[in-house]
Amino acid sequence: RGPALVQTKMSTTAEAPGFTSEGAKQQVGNDSFLNEDLMSRAQNGPGKVNQEKLKIGIVGAGLAGMIAAMDLADAGHDVEMFELRPFVGGKVSSWQDKEGNHIEMGLHVFFGCYYNLFGIMKRTGGFDENLRVKEHIHTFVNEGGKLGALDFQFPIGAPVSGLQAFAKTEQLGVEDKFHNAVRLGTSPIVRALVDFDGGMDMVRELDDMTFTEWFTGLGGGRGSLDRMWDAIAYALGFLDCDNISARAMLTIFMLFAIRTEASVLRMLDGSPQTGLHDPIIKYLEDRNVKINLSSGCREIVHDIDEKTGLPTRVRGIKIGANEEFHEFDTVIAALDVPGIKKVLPESFRQYPMFDNIYNLDTVPIATVQVRFDGWVTEMNDDERMMDIAGDQSDGNGAGIDNLLYSVDTEFSCFADLALTSPGDYYKHGEGSLIQAVFDERATSRSEEQLVEDCIKQLHNIFPSSRKLNCTWSNVVKLGQSLYREKTGQDKWRPKQATPISNFFLAGSYTYQDYLDSMEGATRSGLMVADEIIARADGPSGLAAQAKAAKTQTA
Repeated sequence: RGPALVQTKMSTTAEAPGFTSEGAKQQVGNDSFLNEDLMSRAQNGPGKVNQEKLKIGIVGAGLAGMIAAMDLADAGHDVEMFELRPFVGGKVSSWQDKEGNHIEMGLHVFFGCYYNLFGIMKRTGGFDENLRVKEHIHTFVNEGGKLGALDFQFPIGAPVSGLQAFAKTEQLGVEDKFHNAVRLGTSPIVRALVDFDGGMDMVRELDDMTFTEWFTGLGGGRGSLDRMWDAIAYALGFLDCDNISARAMLTIFMLFAIRTEASVLRMLDGSPQTGLHDPIIKYLEDRNVKINLSSGCREIVHDIDEKTGLPTRVRGIKIGANEEFHEFDTVIAALDVPGIKKVLPESFRQYPMFDNIYNLDTVPIATVQVRFDGWVTEMNDDERMMDIAGDQSDGNGAGIDNLLYSVDTEFSCFADLALTSPGDYYKHGEGSLIQAVFDERATSRSEEQLVEDCIKQLHNIFPSSRKLNCTWSNVVKLGQSLYREKTGQDKWRPKQATPISNFFLAGSYTYQDYLDSMEGATRSGLMVADEIIARADGPSGLAAQAKAAKTQTA
């Protein structure tokens, strides 16, 4: 079963250290939002090989853990990963069922400001081949098939392209457009156009206020929230405007206003496993990183200071049902919020940084996939809608090839993956594969009821689809998904370096200036790697600490 806890007299600090590495520092602060150089950093790697080689164990093989492993392997370290599930990817996971259908845990969209993730995809060779750029339009589908849009296509870029998109949208009436303009015109976004730091500082101060409270406080109307902003809020964090933090919403709007490309959407040509994870896995295996699947962490083995009772050093981890002990110089817990809460030893909660994690909440979702014998989003031509004989377009079918929003369904965002991501989802002789993500309003229902409700609501917004039949369906429920971007949460997010000098955290919930997202996970993975690389060498570095600990227990 491995060694018991070892009592030592090693000293420790009561609070987590600040950022040591320049790389991690560049990922936080107002400059990080507009720093396109971050893409080059992610693409080129850490740019340093440590003098000392560490044996590093990573618990969790989601995006954050895999990206950390990429950098640490390139810096010369011996890296081994342990994943509870039989596949990698974390919240971005996908897999195939027995019939060869690709199953996903959620709907994954790549915003144009995902600079770090795009850099990683360029590094692994997946950017140009595996991402498909969509039209610069955010489309809302309403009851009866009526469409509204934020059409950002304009000869002049941000902020003009955004202003005209809101002015021309069919999604809002004249009165709501007026109230919308009044509120946005008095927002931090306007200040950011001339003083980005000042605007972002204002946004950071709004974490204790809901978007509704902020929006209605100085002129915003309920109609805009109900007919447009709620759908966007659900798409970002699976919460409505009455519950999501104003900071979370305004962070992404700020980027839309400043950078034209930020609101451009991309989607994978196929599944996350094929288009995102497989190139990363190959990169890791080429560098001798071992990935252990179906290998959950049962215990973090650590030392305790005999005088204070505080944890001082992690010795390793116990893995699997047999609790096999694996010794490491450094351990990273690259997990989501539920995962880190389960794996952290109770003794760690004596440090405020770890205890604060238990203030973070999560939101459940259900991902419903429904296949039809025709093209659901094709509303103008019944003949095309029913034609599944062959390729009608670049997406191999008829309909809308883009992410879609709706305020008249319980799934705020959805897409026809057979059109948007045909590489793995288009099947000759079959039609649409609608993937819709339900929020917590619906997750208590049975899978059968969710499929039935999904089809019914699709028929409501695409009336012509009533002529089509469902040929296959699947439901994946996540009882605890993203961390809940409600008010007052940002202050509880932990940094990647912890009070235990050789124990680190990664995951999109950890402190970085982006939302809980693929880009957030990527940032955290790069940051934790930078922090370890910066601390590895020297007389008091991680390698020296590991040697001293082994000598002490010899």
